[in-house]
Amino acid sequence: MSCLKCLKYTMCVVNFIFFLCGASIFGLGIYMSTTFKYLSLFPSLSAMNLANGLYIIGIFVTCVSFLGFLGALKENRCLLISFFILLFLLMLAELTVACLLLLYENEIDSFIEKELKDSLEKAKGEGEGGNSTIGWNVIQKTGCYSKLKEVIENNLLGTGITVIIICSIE
Repeated sequence: MSCLKCLKYTMCVVNFIFFLCGASIFGLGIYMSTTFKYLSLFPSLSAMNLANGLYIIGIFVTCVSFLGFLGALKENRCLLISFFILLFLLMLAELTVACLLLLYENEIDSFIEKELKDSLEKAKGEGEGGNSTIGWNVIQKTGCYSKLKEVIENNLLGTGITVIIICSIE
């Protein structure tokens, strides 16, 4: 019986920590959307920027961890089953995205290159002080596209190992 209580409170603590992390990620998304107006450098995907991604991730993590926390605390089977189903779906989504990224690597590379070129042309047309121009000034401080691509390719193994570890933890 004491082992089950230990498991119950461990699950409560872990999910509470994830709840706080999810709320922090959501807060970071709000901060980035109000502070940085140039987060989207892809003209055809302007709604898919970093701030919106952080909103979605923060809300999802907060909701799932709340289900796990409350389900463990109240020992409610329905909440716990919902929690584990959502975690399973999250793991499937992560694995699917990882497989699609590996499968369509060349197409994604050419899409990103095309979008960045279109965004650069748009920034040239806006003149100094436009949102795209500010974004391009920030990107050029960290290097150009080929340098960024090289960094990603060099860290591909580490990224794959990280995805496997995250899926194992889930």
